[in-house]
Amino acid sequence: MSLSLVQSRALLGLSAAAVTVEVHLSNGLPSFTLVGLADIEVKEARERVRSAIQNSGLDFPHNKRIIVNLAPADLPKDSGRFDLPIALGILAASGQIDGALLAGYEFAGELSLSGELRPVRGALAMSLALHASKVVTQLVLPPESAEEAALIPTAQVYRAHHLLDVVRHFLPPALAGMAPASTDTWKRITTQPLPQTACYPDLADVKGQMGAKRVLEIAAAGGHSLLLIGPPGSGKSMLAQRFAGLLPPMTTDEALESAAIASLGGRFSLDKWAQRPTCHPHHTASAPALVGGSSPPRPGEISLAHHGVLFLDEFPEFPKVALEALREPLETGSITISRAAQSTEFPAQFQLIAAMNPCPCGYFGSAQQVCRCTPDQVARYQGRLSGPLIDRIDLHIEVPAVVTSELMQSPPGEASASIQARCIAARNRAMARQGKPNQALQGQDIDRFVLLDDAAAKFLNVAATRLGWSARSTHRALKVARTIADLAAAHTTQVTHIAEAMQYRRALKTA
Repeated sequence: MSLSLVQSRALLGLSAAAVTVEVHLSNGLPSFTLVGLADIEVKEARERVRSAIQNSGLDFPHNKRIIVNLAPADLPKDSGRFDLPIALGILAASGQIDGALLAGYEFAGELSLSGELRPVRGALAMSLALHASKVVTQLVLPPESAEEAALIPTAQVYRAHHLLDVVRHFLPPALAGMAPASTDTWKRITTQPLPQTACYPDLADVKGQMGAKRVLEIAAAGGHSLLLIGPPGSGKSMLAQRFAGLLPPMTTDEALESAAIASLGGRFSLDKWAQRPTCHPHHTASAPALVGGSSPPRPGEISLAHHGVLFLDEFPEFPKVALEALREPLETGSITISRAAQSTEFPAQFQLIAAMNPCPCGYFGSAQQVCRCTPDQVARYQGRLSGPLIDRIDLHIEVPAVVTSELMQSPPGEASASIQARCIAARNRAMARQGKPNQALQGQDIDRFVLLDDAAAKFLNVAATRLGWSARSTHRALKVARTIADLAAAHTTQVTHIAEAMQYRRALKTA
């Protein structure tokens, strides 16, 4: 048969659209044509496939006109994931394997010139798309990619190391008995169980900073964003890097979503399975690096931090356009990347932990060193953060420098495990009451679930008026106060909870 069909999938954001690889061999001037809106990496598959087939001891039809169509034609295709299905299509069209046996399978994999299979990104997204659409099929993938895809409990995934490992399983009936027995080179991959514990740096490593640790506990319990302000060396980065250890363990759905996005970005590894990510981009990162971009669209740092932590150190040093791009994802929990040909939505439910110095030299307000900055320099430095962005950050806390005597003589602080237990208990109270973390409360839900008593309502009214708070600031203080009440196991939000929450919404100090 001179026509064969092989199934594969193309990545389009978190979705993985089905692609049919159609291969036709005909008489005529020898050529190898690849059509179907293929990117440069896909078009280069012609040379990889030719060499892989020849070096595997198989026959490449040099004397035929070869046409490969990747359908549908209006769907962009990129990367080397189509090497394996193209090679199988050529072998099926030339009669070297049985094309009918390929039905019920989907293939993806990049071929080396020797025929070895190399991993492809987005394998977990492929498996997740099959699971979501309830398509029953068997995936054949290279090593590493197969282990990713097998994280889906219902997935049927086979791992192959070489093109010949795949060919042996689809030989015509007359040749099937002549194939050597398959070994570990072709193997069904079983689902990896969700780890019971994840390994994070321990907050006990940070000495002192009781106020900052209290704010981290509130942020973890309620899902709130946080801004740390302090001089260099005060421990802001240590605190932020240990924050993920205070969050509740990931559920299976959260782990799969986070791993699928990491797979799209080429960052997934099995040793970090079910571990909440902490993304820490450099302050020179551009807006597309943070929110996502390219064509076809790829996830940025805010999506790679989905169900985890986005830590932005040197917060005012980021480009202004990059910082302002964070405003909508902080509110909505998602980001839409629009291009002329397509639009893709990525999830972005991250917790923002930002850190900054109070001035360019870093020592404004410090008791240890004298600040060398003029009032105008301090105001200009802090003014790089716009009011609307600061307004969207729930908690602001000063992190003073730790004196040497406290650093050297203090015992280790409270371990992350005990703080995490309190955070989980507080979050469970919120989930039982309203079905969502306190940070996600919107509109009428705030009035319904904050349960503000009369004295606290009067106190907040007077204070918010005197401080000139916006409606957003007032609502965010209410949600923080509700989290503080949950940590105290209080049924209603009281004056003490409101008063503590108000301390964490102070504006930046200027000279």
